Amino acid sequence: MIPVSLTIAGSDSGGGAGIQADLKTFQELGTFGTSVLTAITAQNTLGVHAVQPIESDIVAAQLDAVLSDFTVGAAKTGMLLSADIIKAIAETLRSYPSFPLVIDPVMIAKGGASLLEQSAVEALKEYLLPNAAVLTPNIPEAEVLTGLPIHTLTDMERAANQLLQMGTQAIVVKGGHRKETEFAEDLFISNTGVRFLLRTKRIETKDTHGTGCTFAAAITAELAKGKPVSEAVMIAKYFIQAAIEDGLSLGNGHGPTNHAAFRLRGHDLSRGVELIEKQ
Repeated sequence: MIPVSLTIAGSDSGGGAGIQADLKTFQELGTFGTSVLTAITAQNTLGVHAVQPIESDIVAAQLDAVLSDFTVGAAKTGMLLSADIIKAIAETLRSYPSFPLVIDPVMIAKGGASLLEQSAVEALKEYLLPNAAVLTPNIPEAEVLTGLPIHTLTDMERAANQLLQMGTQAIVVKGGHRKETEFAEDLFISNTGVRFLLRTKRIETKDTHGTGCTFAAAITAELAKGKPVSEAVMIAKYFIQAAIEDGLSLGNGHGPTNHAAFRLRGHDLSRGVELIEKQ
């Protein structure tokens, strides 16, 4: 039976991020995608032009509908927007058997629009982070969650360890915002002591819309298929690197990545990503 993945996130009318990116990724990696919509955005490669949140009881009803019928192998959260939505999700999840939960703490869109209310940050830390199998913040998101400035790899490690203390089982601090390096370096640390660095050559492109959503969705799909967390993260890194490298050149702003690239490369795990183990 095909594994089932679930995304709990907002809609991107431009198709590059959010629910749309997640479902494409789930399909590409051989899982059946289900979804819970948290918000509707009027969005394209030039930015987010309007946001309409979904009422928290409707969010909970969607989640209940999926979980009462499907055996979900893993789920991810993306744009959650409000504390009420976060609480509704956490309360509904408690009524069902647990499964791996990947939290992508979406806060700001590529164009600068806020996608998480300030009051929701504390709710995220209180209600969802303790239940996370993997948390995937970029550097600005990790700074908000920890209150720590992050400029170096040592700073990334310090933040990751602080986030582990909030209860999540594993952290991937994504280093793409460290523009002073020629590499994009993502640091993985788990509460069992597994540590490694995933290093890729920085790709000079403006077409990176939805990379965070896609990376977290790829982790989710692999977890739904039963892969260990560390292996799921590594495959997701190959997936997103291929998606960025083999871009589509769509739109006039920050264009979407190519969700089909990893499949078209034959699921190639031999290029583009350097694994640096760190004890």
